[in-house]
Amino acid sequence: MMENGMYAPIPCNMICGVIFDLDNTLVSSALDFDWLRQQLGCTVETDLLEYISDISDLSLRTQLGNKVIEYELADARQSTIMPECENLLSYLRQQKIPTAVVTRNCAQAAKLKIDHHQLQFDRIVSREEFPPKPAPDALLDIAKQWRLAPKNILYVGDYIYDLQAAFHANMPSCLVTNGEELSFIDQASIVVQQLDSLTDILRSQAYMSLQEHDSVEV
Repeated sequence: MMENGMYAPIPCNMICGVIFDLDNTLVSSALDFDWLRQQLGCTVETDLLEYISDISDLSLRTQLGNKVIEYELADARQSTIMPECENLLSYLRQQKIPTAVVTRNCAQAAKLKIDHHQLQFDRIVSREEFPPKPAPDALLDIAKQWRLAPKNILYVGDYIYDLQAAFHANMPSCLVTNGEELSFIDQASIVVQQLDSLTDILRSQAYMSLQEHDSVEV
């Protein structure tokens, strides 16, 4: 667990890659995990995915896992794109900055959401491939694939698991609050209400980096 105020700082040089959470970061989600925990017999303080993976009875573990997948797929079918998502992704494509998604969703639900909204990423990682967030494994694997230092990749999400995963991967993090009062904002490198503010920050950073380069060349 991260302590308050612990996060990887934004580097002075330009961000060279961006990894996103999916639900309520790029597309909406109405998943009610407290309700789902009750349905599956999981206590409030227990992570649902850990609860299911720790069940020794294979038949029961499969049954509960399938219920979660059904719930995720139903949520995916009614999802909407988050404000300014397309503009941010368009800017990153223009700058030739690679993008990826790391989600705790199952692969089917993640693909359904991304395809439905016609979003494009260099890589999509679901919970089947690596231990789910807050574990940093997926983030570190993407950094290795991109041949980028983790400090030069920004991880963007809306929940504390996103910030914890980024911190443990030594990546700077951006918390998208969606206008909510959140108790863990001090654990993010930067905080924005919506994605348009992140676009502005990245544009400003790129401009300052260009100005510094020009001043050296003179």
